[in-house]
Amino acid sequence: MTAHPAPVAVLGAGSWGTALAVLLARNGVPTTLWGRSAQSVVDMATARANTRYLPDMPFPDALQVSGALETCVRDAAMVLVSVPSHAFRELLDTIAPWAAPGTGIAWATKGFDPGSGRFLHELVAERLPDHPAAVVTGPSFAREVAQGLPTAVTVHSADADFAQRVALMLHAPDFRAYTGTDLLGAELGGAMKNVLAVATGVADGMQLGLNARAGLITRGMNEMLRLGTVLGAKPETLMGLAGLGDLVLTCTGDLSRNRRLGLALGRGTPLSQAVAEIGQVVESIVTVDEVVRLAQRHGIELPIAEQVQRVLHQEITPVEGLQTLMAREQKPEYPEDAA
Repeated sequence: MTAHPAPVAVLGAGSWGTALAVLLARNGVPTTLWGRSAQSVVDMATARANTRYLPDMPFPDALQVSGALETCVRDAAMVLVSVPSHAFRELLDTIAPWAAPGTGIAWATKGFDPGSGRFLHELVAERLPDHPAAVVTGPSFAREVAQGLPTAVTVHSADADFAQRVALMLHAPDFRAYTGTDLLGAELGGAMKNVLAVATGVADGMQLGLNARAGLITRGMNEMLRLGTVLGAKPETLMGLAGLGDLVLTCTGDLSRNRRLGLALGRGTPLSQAVAEIGQVVESIVTVDEVVRLAQRHGIELPIAEQVQRVLHQEITPVEGLQTLMAREQKPEYPEDAA
């Protein structure tokens, strides 16, 4: 692949940030991976791998690691943020003074701004105006990217040229990157699928069978579309990689932290113990509150998300949540069928 002279800084050295940094470097993009922990940066530089998250993914020679955030941002033509949603706003505030005019801002973070419930692209537009912005999302486990297994993602931006630029940097023989212009829809799908994955994980942890899993995924998809419609998301975005694709992967793949949380809860493991055993940020715990709050603000009923919230708040047990869902009155699958 032809080398890209424009340097990229990947901010966030978790599993997904590391996988994206390695992918970019393999593609000939001059890439620096920034990590918050000084010790982890030293460890990665020494081992030439992220031994904590992706030990079997050696760093290409072209990939640099750094703990100097300001230098990384000032030297980059594009910044790709891959930190948990709760750290996203603070990181934007920190880097905003250092990003030169025209520096592209992309992010692979999934979720909302905790507390305000705002979409991440709204924060980027507010704190880094006049910078092209794009979200990278879709069904993608970092470990499978590390193994070179086929993966497809989608890059959405209001600036179609910037979306194409980001996609071309990521595109590789085993990594396909599509583009779109629906930032809101792409972010909604990436956030909601984590909440719904908890529900399917709970059902599987309770050994309720494949019928129950399929029903939850399908009705969960319906909730995503219902909320997306009132927010102005494009249905095709939610039926694509950013929505349906990511939903199926996260609800069925045991590499998903959110699914693993549900599995543990369904088997009777206490919430605090389940989170501790996973050992990484589980986005659904924060995201579920924002999803339900959005739905209430727009008068939308999301039965599955609402029961997941009650379970994660430890107001009810998983068994009680399931009983509530199953006890709902009979109704048409689609509202227009009632006419």
